[in-house]
Amino acid sequence: MGLLLTRFYSLFSSNEQVRVLMVGLDAAGKTTVLYKLKLGEVVTTIPTIGFNVETVSYKNVSFTVWDIGGQQTIRPLWRYYYANTKAIVFVVDSNDVDRVEEAREELSHLLTADELRDASLLVFANKSDLPYAMKAGDLAQKLRLTEIKNREWYIQSSCATTGEGLYEGLDWIAGQILKKR
Repeated sequence: MGLLLTRFYSLFSSNEQVRVLMVGLDAAGKTTVLYKLKLGEVVTTIPTIGFNVETVSYKNVSFTVWDIGGQQTIRPLWRYYYANTKAIVFVVDSNDVDRVEEAREELSHLLTADELRDASLLVFANKSDLPYAMKAGDLAQKLRLTEIKNREWYIQSSCATTGEGLYEGLDWIAGQILKKR
């Protein structure tokens, strides 16, 4: 009985350290997502020409989030950040229909990396508040998420400026981390 109580307590009291890689095309809203989670407010951002790294604590999980720039010239450098990543957050501008195929190609390339084979995938369908934004289910089809069989994935509609959907995404990642213990 004591062992059971100890195990139960450890599930809810420990502060798991998790490395998260946040990537996506430029202007998808990655940095806005990061600072909304970290500070609870929207900050004025400029295109990320490198990376931002912040720690976000949520539900006994300490997420070290690496927000990597998404410009085409920077994307080949993403691979230098793959080591020890437990979760990938792929942010997509769900209002940018013209670049969905480009996002799909980048996501597909990312998921072939051996260093990321065990990482869970969260896709934020960001900017979902805009009038012509694709629904999460439609975006999942266009990104071919339903074809992914070798990893856990989840898509969440979100709006980084209001925070809508962001904590639901973190809930999912936290659940994945606790499940893999």
